[in-house]
Parts: sequence; C-alpha cells; structure tokens
Amino acid sequence: MRLPILVLHICAGILGLLPGAAAISFRKGSRRHRIAGNLFVISMLGMSTAGAYLAFMKHQMNNVFGGVLAFYLVTTAWATARRRDGETGIFDWGALLFALAVGAGIMTYGFEAANSPTGSKNGVPAGMYFFLGSVALLSAAGDVRMLVCGGVFGVHRIARHLWRMCFSLFIATGSFFLGQQQVFPHWLRKTNVLFLPAILPLILLIFWLFRVRFTNAYKRKSMPSSGDVYSLRT
Repeated sequence: MRLPILVLHICAGILGLLPGAAAISFRKGSRRHRIAGNLFVISMLGMSTAGAYLAFMKHQMNNVFGGVLAFYLVTTAWATARRRDGETGIFDWGALLFALAVGAGIMTYGFEAANSPTGSKNGVPAGMYFFLGSVALLSAAGDVRMLVCGGVFGVHRIARHLWRMCFSLFIATGSFFLGQQQVFPHWLRKTNVLFLPAILPLILLIFWLFRVRFTNAYKRKSMPSSGDVYSLRT
C-alpha cells in the first residue's frame, strides 16, 4: 500500500514545482497564471496528503506537521483567490481551528526538543519546530483577523493569497532540494548550490509582499475571484 502512495508523493511533488514556479512568473490574473496556479494546488494537495500519511506510518511527526501545514496553506490560499472581497464561510472557521491545532502541536514538539539533551526531537532541531509553529499560529491569527473584519479586501486579499502560496511552495522546494539531497549527484551536493532553489520561494515571497503592500502597483486593484477577468500586471 505504501509504494503507490510514495509514487504519488514523489510525482506530485516534482510536478508541483514546475507550475508553482510558472505561477510566480506569469502575469497575475492571466489565463496562464490561473492554469499554473490550479495545477500547483492540485499537485500540492496530492503531495502533502501522501507525504503526511507516509510520515505518520513511519512515526515521523516532523514530516506530518510539514505535510498538513502545506495542505492548510495551499487550501486557504486557493479559497482566498476563489472568493470576492469580504466573503467568509464555515470553511474559514474550520481552517482556523485546523491551524490552531497544527500550530499547537508543532510548538509542543519544539518545547520538547528545546528541553531535550540534544536540543532536537526526531533529529529535527527545536528552532525548526518553532519556525513552522510560528508560521501556523501567525496564519491562524490572520484567519481570526479576517473573520472579525468580515473578510479581506483589496491588497490584503492579494497578500493573503500570495504569501500562503509562496510558503507552501517553499515547503515543497525545501523538502526536495534539502530533504532529498541523496537523489542529486555528489559533486552537486558539495557545492551547496541546492540551497538556492530551496529558499528561492521565500525570497520571492518577501519581494512580492513588499511590492503588493508598500508600492502603488496594487493599491487601487482588487483581486477578483478566479472566475472573473482581471489584469494585475507584474
């Protein structure tokens, strides 16, 4: 039973990298951007679900947390793009509870790792648990803010969609280029060049958030639902 799921996890992860990179590159709102984004979402859902299941079977809770966090981020990012400004629903309440549970679980492992003699748990340092746990809890805080305000609007909705998609892509690139270095030639691993594509989504995340929130490029533009025709030029 594990082999087909492992194949699904690997194939979905590799296939997800291509449309993920394309979605970042294409003009925002264009037909190519939407197609690439939808393919990325489908690939990430398959990769994260299969990866979390395999990790659970192997009792690798750090990878379980990574898989469920990626699933949550890409799902909520997709839902943000599908809706219009100011729309919320029961899905958002469920997503909030899910994020709180994931964040609390990751932070618990982080404290256990920090209090261990080695400063790690299951081979993962406490800092990594705290990093992912903080992302999950900050995501939950964003969900609370959205629900209290009755939705997200304008550039805030663009930013919410953007950072969640980019961070889920970072989970995929980090897992592949750093977590699976054995699949690359030894000479390539010695150069440490694999570190660059692993963190590239984080660099692009910072760039796009700055562009969306602190420049005039998107100030008067709102991100319609995916069924609308819109043009947000990069």
